[in-house]
Amino acid sequence: MNEGKGTGPQWWSRPGPDAASPRTAAAPEPAPPPRPAPGGTADGAAGPASEPSASPPASAAGDRATVRLAALAPPPATAAPEEGAPADGAPQDGGAPQDGAASPAEPVHGTSAEDDTVPGVTVPPAGAPAPPAHPRDPYGTPPYGRPGPWAPAPPVQHPAGAGAPPAYPYAPHPAGPPSPQPATPPEGLRLPAYPQPQPQGTWSRYDPWGAPPPAPAPEERGRRRGRLLVGALLIALVAGGLGGTVGASLRDGGAVTIPQAPVESGHRAPDSVAGIAAATLPGVVYIHVRGGGEEGTGTGFVLDGSGRIITNNHVVEPAADGGTISVTFNDGDVRKAEIVGRDSGYDLAVIEVDGKSGPKPLVLGNSDSVRVGDPVVAIGAPYDLEGTVTSGIISAKDRPITAGGETDGSDVSYVNALQTDAPINPGNSGGPLVDSRGRVIGINTAIRSADSGTDPFGGSQGGSIGLGFAIPVNQAKRVAEELIATGRATHPVIGVTVDMAYDGLGAKVSEKDGSGRTVSPGGPGDEAGIEPGDVITEVDGDRVRNGEELIVKIRSRRPGDRMELTVERDGKKRTITLTLGSATDD
Repeated sequence: MNEGKGTGPQWWSRPGPDAASPRTAAAPEPAPPPRPAPGGTADGAAGPASEPSASPPASAAGDRATVRLAALAPPPATAAPEEGAPADGAPQDGGAPQDGAASPAEPVHGTSAEDDTVPGVTVPPAGAPAPPAHPRDPYGTPPYGRPGPWAPAPPVQHPAGAGAPPAYPYAPHPAGPPSPQPATPPEGLRLPAYPQPQPQGTWSRYDPWGAPPPAPAPEERGRRRGRLLVGALLIALVAGGLGGTVGASLRDGGAVTIPQAPVESGHRAPDSVAGIAAATLPGVVYIHVRGGGEEGTGTGFVLDGSGRIITNNHVVEPAADGGTISVTFNDGDVRKAEIVGRDSGYDLAVIEVDGKSGPKPLVLGNSDSVRVGDPVVAIGAPYDLEGTVTSGIISAKDRPITAGGETDGSDVSYVNALQTDAPINPGNSGGPLVDSRGRVIGINTAIRSADSGTDPFGGSQGGSIGLGFAIPVNQAKRVAEELIATGRATHPVIGVTVDMAYDGLGAKVSEKDGSGRTVSPGGPGDEAGIEPGDVITEVDGDRVRNGEELIVKIRSRRPGDRMELTVERDGKKRTITLTLGSATDD
């Protein structure tokens, strides 16, 4: 970079820190003796103006160089000369130039005087301090020499609590003249990198050429690791203590409290299932029967204060010929019972217990007031599970069902039943079906199971599928009253024999039987004009599909009731009216 150049001070060397104030100039080096020019004198006398000297004096050359650079910067502020006054260095009154003033005729660096003359520039006299070559650099950046910060540091994030940042993102340049910079070292000489002094305080100027900040001392790193280790140990101790406390509490049977609702009042609305059950259960009993090599269980309920209980005939039938019956009341009291009367045609029976004080009878409702969809509650002992309460609705009315007749067919029951979807299972037989006011509207009698069994009384031990049947309480009441009064029940009849094998629509009167008579002489049917072979298609306007339905509809009436029948004979229909007769179950 400095090949062919001198190593002395150069024109771009900056003045020292005291350049702004007058300073004592160094003694100028003596100018070398001038070389004699052709035709010149040895004592340095000037020759003709057109032949400049080969080498001007060093001081004059330096001054002219200063004048040449000063043209590039604003001249220093000087007092304007008075109008007509000669400029500094100019000859006064036509005299010679003053000492130290450059002659306009003297060439500078081999150029003409006109080339070196800058209009408006005052040439300082010899020995006077030279003006600055260019404006002061606020960054103190030399073009050559050792590296330095040539640009301000970018803004940085300051730590919280470090105080308000300065107005500028970098440290301001100190007031006063720039620091002196060393000259360019001689060629071939490489200087070591100078360590940058670290400014004191929170904010500092970024120096990319400075030495990196010192690494933390080993003892500082050790202290940090020690603090982390202590924190981890404290956390482990606290967690271990809590775990040990909980474990010891559980191991030693410590009390653990789980939130729970408080005990509420046991009162329930009377028309709720709970209210109905509370009012009905005291009048329900559970029956156990043994006899004839058989045993079974069933349910019943108290009819009156004398200890009479109504149930199904198929529940007590095993004890009819010398068996035993025991009754368990809802309060746990167990009593022996005897059969008062029973009827297989209606599948009803009445039994009585002795010595029971204050049995609670249930209130009987009216089955004729029941409507499909009414809520009902069934109570019994399914599979010997006493006090079981289930609920449902009335699914249908006047559902004709037949049950029994497994032995000789004489014990077939014909029931015009109420159908319910309240779950009824074996053991519920004889129990009450009550309405929303706790009144008995039926006696649970039969179910239809999902298995292949044909016993609707649950002999096949099939479970409920939502098809339960109950004897209407109006019919049960009449039969119970007869059983209590006489021990036997009467059945309404029309005095004809029905052909059960007929597969046509309606109930056909048999044309002949074993005795040759299918219409009883003098009976209700005979008096009404019914003949063998007639087909009865309607009863009181309701269609009759087969013989079982005709018997069920007749059994649902009382003896002496009037009934209107539609009879078809030889393809013609006719309507007849008759009065039901009476018969006993032999």
